[in-house]
Amino acid sequence: MSPIFASRAERIVDALLTADPHLAAEVGDHRADDRLPDLSPGAVAERVALLRDASHTLAEVDPDDLAPEDGVDLALLQQRVDGLLFELTEIREHEWNPLVHNPGPLLHHLIARPFAPAEVRLEALRARLTALPDALATARAVLGDMPGVHVGTAIGQFDGVAALVRDQVPVLAAEAPGFVIEPAAAGAVSALKEFTSWLAGRLDGADRDPRLGRRLWEAKLWHTLDTELGSREILDRAHRHLEQLTGEIRSAAAELLGVAHPDDDTVRRALERVSAECPSNDTVVAVATDALAEATAFVREHDLASLVEDPLVIQEMPEFARGVAVAYCDSVGPLETAELPTFFAIAPTPEEWSPERAASFYREYNDHMMRNLTVHEAMPGHYLQLARARRFRGSTAARALCSSGTFIEGWAVYTEKLMADAGFGGLPVRLQQLKSHLRMTINAILDQSVHCDAMTESEAMRLMLDRGFQEEGEAAGKWRRTLLTSTQLSTYFVGYTEVAAVAAARPAATPLRDWHDAMLAHGSPAPRHLGTLLGELTP
Repeated sequence: MSPIFASRAERIVDALLTADPHLAAEVGDHRADDRLPDLSPGAVAERVALLRDASHTLAEVDPDDLAPEDGVDLALLQQRVDGLLFELTEIREHEWNPLVHNPGPLLHHLIARPFAPAEVRLEALRARLTALPDALATARAVLGDMPGVHVGTAIGQFDGVAALVRDQVPVLAAEAPGFVIEPAAAGAVSALKEFTSWLAGRLDGADRDPRLGRRLWEAKLWHTLDTELGSREILDRAHRHLEQLTGEIRSAAAELLGVAHPDDDTVRRALERVSAECPSNDTVVAVATDALAEATAFVREHDLASLVEDPLVIQEMPEFARGVAVAYCDSVGPLETAELPTFFAIAPTPEEWSPERAASFYREYNDHMMRNLTVHEAMPGHYLQLARARRFRGSTAARALCSSGTFIEGWAVYTEKLMADAGFGGLPVRLQQLKSHLRMTINAILDQSVHCDAMTESEAMRLMLDRGFQEEGEAAGKWRRTLLTSTQLSTYFVGYTEVAAVAAARPAATPLRDWHDAMLAHGSPAPRHLGTLLGELTP
C-alpha cells in the first residue's frame, strides 16, 4: 500500500461523502443523513472546485508506484471524480431535469432501512423534511427549459413522494411516541404539492429536446461505461449480436413447437404460448417470491456460486420511483455497518391503465419472464453480486464509491444466460432469456441511435416490435426510458460483453463456482480491471 495514495484517497472519499448526500446514502455512509443536496449555483460551484482539486490530486499519483489493487482503485477513483465533474459542468442535468431534484430516495432511505433507532432516523428525517421546501424552491430557480417526458415523469414521482410522507412518516413516528415531526411533514407535503403544480404548469411548454447529441452522448458514454470500446464498435457489435440472437431464438421456438423451418412467426407463436401463464398486480410479488426460491435452489444444486444469507425483501416499487424501470434491486451500501435488507422492487401497472394495456404488460412479464427477471435482479444476479461486493475490503474506501454499472448490469445479464444454459426453467425460460437478451442488445442500439442519429419514435418502436418481439406497452416504456436515461441502456450490452469474456477466460483447472466467486470478490469495478484483479488465478 502506498501511504501517499491512501491518504489522498481517504481525504477525497471523505470530501465527496460530506458534499453529496445522495452518494453518501448510496454507499451506506450516514454523515449526511440530515441534509438534502444543495443544487444552488453557489453550492454547485463549490462542488466543482472540490472535484477539480480532487482530480488534480489523483493525477499526481504515479500508478507504477502502486500495488495492483491500489492501482485499480486509483483508476476507479479518478474515473468517478472526473465523471461527477463532467456531469456538473457539461451535462448540467440539475438545470433541465426535474428528476434530479426528487427527494424521495433520501426520505425513503431513512424510513425503510432500520440502520439506527427510530428516534435517530426521525431526527434526520425531520431535518430533511424541514429542508425540503427550500430545496424545491432552489429547483424552481435553477430549472430552465425541460423536456416534456422528464416533466411528466417527475409529476408522477413527486406525487409519490407526497404519498410517502403522508403515509409512511406517521408509521415511523409511531415507533417513538412523543416525537414531533408532524409540522415538518405537513410543510413538506405542501411544498411538494406546490412543486407538482408548478411542473404541471410548465408541461405544455416543456419542449427541450431530451436527446444529448453525439458530442455530449459519446463523452457521457465514456464516463458511464469506463471501457476501451468506442461507440461505433459498440453499435457494430450490437447489430451482429442481434443477428446471432435472432437465429438462437428461432431455434428455441422451433424446439418448443416442434417445427422444422422456424421464422419470426414461429417465435411469435412460441412466445404467445408461454405468455399465457402470467401474473397480475395482485400476484406478481408472490410469483417473484416463488421464482427466487426456485433460482436459489438451482444455483445451490448446480454449484454455480457461493450463496449468502443476507436478507432480501421483494415488494411493490414505491410510487416515487416509478416511471423509469419495471424493477430494480436496492442493495445495502458497501459502507453500511448495520444488518439491513436488500429490496427487490417491482412496479405494478398503474391504476389508470386499461385492462387491455395491463394484460399486454403481463404477457411481456409472464411467469417465465418473471423467473428470468428474478435471476437478473436477485439470484444469482444483482442481489448476490452486490452482497458479495459489500464484503470486499481494500486499503482505502475508494472501491465503495466507484461501483461500475457496466459490471453490475453485465454480471446480471451474464447470469441470465448462465442459468438458462444450465436448464433453469426449461425451454420457456430459455425463450424469455433470449428475448431479454434481444431487448438488452436493442437497448444499446436505441441508446446511440436515438441520442446521436435522430432515430424517430416510430423507427424505435418498429425495431423493438419486429426484431425484439416486444409487446407494444413494453416498447413504449422503453422509448420513454431511452429519452430519460441517456447512456445507461448501453451498460447492459457492453457489460455483458466484457463480463462474459472474463467468465470465458476461466482456467481449465478452476471450478466454475470458484471462478464466479473470484469475479465477485473485488467489489463492483469496471470489467476492464478484472483481468488485473484476477491475474493471480490465471495461468
